[in-house]
Amino acid sequence: MPLGLVLRRLSQVLDAAESRAERRFTSELVGVVPDLRRFALSLTRNATESEDLVQFTLLKAWEFRVKFEPGTRLKAWLFTILRNGYLNARIKRRREVPDPAGSYAAGLCSLADQEHRLDVRDMQVALGRLDPAQREALLLVAVEDLSYEAAAARIGCPPGTVKSRVSRARNRLAAELGEA
Repeated sequence: MPLGLVLRRLSQVLDAAESRAERRFTSELVGVVPDLRRFALSLTRNATESEDLVQFTLLKAWEFRVKFEPGTRLKAWLFTILRNGYLNARIKRRREVPDPAGSYAAGLCSLADQEHRLDVRDMQVALGRLDPAQREALLLVAVEDLSYEAAAARIGCPPGTVKSRVSRARNRLAAELGEA
């Protein structure tokens, strides 16, 4: 929105203001605009940025007009708002990563993980349906990465029994998860 249009709209709103203090604030606010524009241009060295900065300052000043203490210097208050707005914008820009083509932003997206969560939940349900002896043997061999002999020693049965339990558990899981 061009600064001239903002000033006209601001003037219209201010003209509708009822209190004398607001009318005085408004007339002083509009009177300082040329100085604000010069100050903003000296800071930004860019006409478009300076116009945006002046608009920001006017909007902030109007928003917080009740905090302005009558009898103090409005121009100094407005210059402070403008300078702080400029500094905050610089800090923000310093932290931003230039990405005109959008390639950096495209690399930041993450794929939806709903399907993965459903797969994990299905696996948990299927594991819960296994015979406890088969589940124990499968978890020792597949999750804890124990050898059949080490799993057999922990369970207290022959290695051949562990092999058959793991085999049956894998077949049942594959059938339940639709991979058979």
